[in-house]
Amino acid sequence: MSTVTIEPLVGHYLRRSPKLYPNQKKTSHFSLNYSRRPLSGTATLRFCDYRRRRTVPIRASSTDAVVIETSEQSDVVFKETFSLKRPERAEGKISIRLDKGKDEENWNLTVGCSLPGKWILHWGVHYTDDTGSEWDQPPPEMRPSGSIAIKDYAIETPLQGDTFQEVKIDISSKWSIAAINFVLKDEETGVWYQHRGRDFKIPLVDCLDDDANIVGVKKESNIWSGSLGKLSNILLNPEASPSKGESSSNEGSSAKNRRLEGFYEEHAIVKETLVDNIVNVSVKQCPETAKNILCVDTDLPGNVILHWGIYKGDAKIWELPAMPYPAETVVFKNKALRTLLQRKEGGNGSSGLFTLDVGLAGFVFVVKLDENTWLNCKGDDFYVPLSSGTLHLEESKQSEESNSSQIVNRTPEESQIGSVYTDEIIKEIRSLVSDISSEKSRKTKNRETQETILQEIEKLAAEAYGIFRSSIPTILETVVSESELVQPDVKVTSGTGTGFEILCQGFNWESHKSGRWYKELHDKAAELSSLGFSVIWLPPPTDSVSPEGYMPRDLYNLNSRYGSFDELKVTVKKFHEVGIKVLGDVVLNHRCASERNQNGIWNIFGGRLNWDERAVVADDPHFQGRGNKSSGDNFHAAPNIDHSQEFVRKDIREWLLWLREEIGYDGWRLDFVRGFWGGYVKDYLEATEPYFAVGEFWDSLVYTYGEMDHNQDAHRQRIIDWINATNGTAGAFDVTTKGILHSAIERCEYWRLSDQKGKPPGVVGWWPSRAVTFIENHDTGSTQGHWRFPGGKEMQGYAYILTHPGTPSVFFDHIFSGYRSEIGNLISLRKRNKINCRSLVDITKAERDVYAAVIDDKLAVKIGPGHYEPPSGHQRWKMAAEGNNYKVWELS
Repeated sequence: MSTVTIEPLVGHYLRRSPKLYPNQKKTSHFSLNYSRRPLSGTATLRFCDYRRRRTVPIRASSTDAVVIETSEQSDVVFKETFSLKRPERAEGKISIRLDKGKDEENWNLTVGCSLPGKWILHWGVHYTDDTGSEWDQPPPEMRPSGSIAIKDYAIETPLQGDTFQEVKIDISSKWSIAAINFVLKDEETGVWYQHRGRDFKIPLVDCLDDDANIVGVKKESNIWSGSLGKLSNILLNPEASPSKGESSSNEGSSAKNRRLEGFYEEHAIVKETLVDNIVNVSVKQCPETAKNILCVDTDLPGNVILHWGIYKGDAKIWELPAMPYPAETVVFKNKALRTLLQRKEGGNGSSGLFTLDVGLAGFVFVVKLDENTWLNCKGDDFYVPLSSGTLHLEESKQSEESNSSQIVNRTPEESQIGSVYTDEIIKEIRSLVSDISSEKSRKTKNRETQETILQEIEKLAAEAYGIFRSSIPTILETVVSESELVQPDVKVTSGTGTGFEILCQGFNWESHKSGRWYKELHDKAAELSSLGFSVIWLPPPTDSVSPEGYMPRDLYNLNSRYGSFDELKVTVKKFHEVGIKVLGDVVLNHRCASERNQNGIWNIFGGRLNWDERAVVADDPHFQGRGNKSSGDNFHAAPNIDHSQEFVRKDIREWLLWLREEIGYDGWRLDFVRGFWGGYVKDYLEATEPYFAVGEFWDSLVYTYGEMDHNQDAHRQRIIDWINATNGTAGAFDVTTKGILHSAIERCEYWRLSDQKGKPPGVVGWWPSRAVTFIENHDTGSTQGHWRFPGGKEMQGYAYILTHPGTPSVFFDHIFSGYRSEIGNLISLRKRNKINCRSLVDITKAERDVYAAVIDDKLAVKIGPGHYEPPSGHQRWKMAAEGNNYKVWELS
């Protein structure tokens, strides 16, 4: 270990491993992970002892340790170096070209990348006679030089070149290849680049599936002529098989007419590299003026804005200090200051001086690089104590671990600086945690009291997290005015119920066909109540182009294929009589028009809400909207509604309130919430104050070579981000848990049910009170079967979600089937032991053939064919439920 003396620590930075992601229209460049991650380095802080010289050790993230020697200056009372990670991005293109070779039987595929790096094409082929696997190794003569085989299904070929790298693959019709699949890999970082979250796919014959990952070739194209063209049509499109007596020459002519002439496409790519920078902070006391002089010095390039405030006492609430303020300072929302640091000569970094009164508790700040990029300290504010009596738990923890920064994505329309008031909330949480965890508390407080405290902790945590990550439409900066200083009124509306809810999905994909579904549910209300359900989710109630209700047209017309307006009211009233709350399924993302405009486009709406093109987003070319650009992903089957329009939001709020009052809905199931910003959902929920609300944020999990990755943190993070955008006012279906549970049970890989920290791997492992767990619904199961749970193993899934935290949702088809008694038994166990959405999970086993956990020290559950018995000792367990590869015990 080498030792150096640095004064100040500025101007040194290291490049970190780059990240890679597609440069899409709505890509969020950074994300704040809900999970706490281990800090990467350490920094020690202390107050100076005026009588002697002290050394402050700094462990750097590089291989050499760095030591700072403090100078013999008695007025320096504090000094610390914070490490920062700043993103640098490089934009480039991936090019894909398919060219005709020497004749029509030979073609060339060229894939290139304009970004520097060591790029590898990971690719495979799909043969025309292979109906099983889409990935297989190409024939040896098709492989470019330098290629290596990856197991038995893929090839990796390096791209060649200096400023532009590419690889060319020769294709011949004699190899009978239906498609080429590939992904691009950055060898330096191991990061993969896919197409819309899936593999690139270049079809060479007719395609039945119009997949989103297909590039270059339109449906029904075929580059092969002759016999291979005929064969591929028969294999991939059985309905196109020639009937007896049909002329093969006509068929060949048809194939020839659809022959591909080649294509060229470019796809944007962004490569991100994290660069290490630092911020030095020192505090000097000036006895003559009774002031503290705080110096901030950083090597960050460009304009650097310090967003800052002060703590006056132990309450740790952001406040504005007394004037005067440094030059280039503005006030932010009357609760913080923003100071543009002064650039140093030569442009190597920035610095600033801040004059503060003696007696303050601390100086708190975050760093703003631009409107989208903020740097903070692992999700918290950077904190500088200003008196020797103000060291807190946070600072002690930082000195033991690190002062590493974290990148936070913030946009003017989608975020605000929210950590201003979280410290006091965190202090309350710590007090409550200490209270409930103390040995004396365990002995004196009954379980109900402890559960009440836990619920209060959850509310406080949601409030703190919501403040930090919440969003506002605009950010206004004004000149400092002490007369305008006010405390903000933070209102948090909860649509997450009591935590003990058990949800029933009260329909399937075929329920509309009876024409009297509401009446059928009315007759089953008492039975569902006796099974233990407390909430039921009803199908979409509005007039709809599609009979299932998910293509709504006239929102105030509630006569649907499920029944009439009056039948719906009677059914809701019946459920209320038996003690069940009712959720309405509302489709807010899109709406079907009633008329065409002057251009023949369907974007004129009828009924009470007679909107026109202004209510439709502008970036969906199918419907020629005149609103603003979409705040989410477009749903191309119907006009996507522009929720940024005030008249639209007003009409939707009034409609939802009308549904609450007229029908008696207690809450909402929100369809396709990926299509619009969660902040608008927050607006609607605060206006309607639902008892319970859950959003459908459906997103693809992460797969590599067709196998699900163990780490699905990125997937659940996107769901967490949406929940947070609603300010925690709604939960979300835990699609992550559904996918992992599905794969674990189907493949006998139960180790998947524990993440890297030994916690549940879905949303339920990060924010359980907002996770609505399920194994099947009208899309994944029923007659659609888009992602059907492994057949015959459904009860393993229910044994998991009905014993674990989160709010479990049970599919209608499974209730009224052979599983009814087993599901009822598990619900009874959950209610009897008061398992709730915030219950604690201790995973005791997660191996290839068995998963086991203890929940709240009340239930033990095991799923999988492997062996497990709950821990013995002073606890006595008895078998409470048993079925096909699952068991549940409860304390006797």
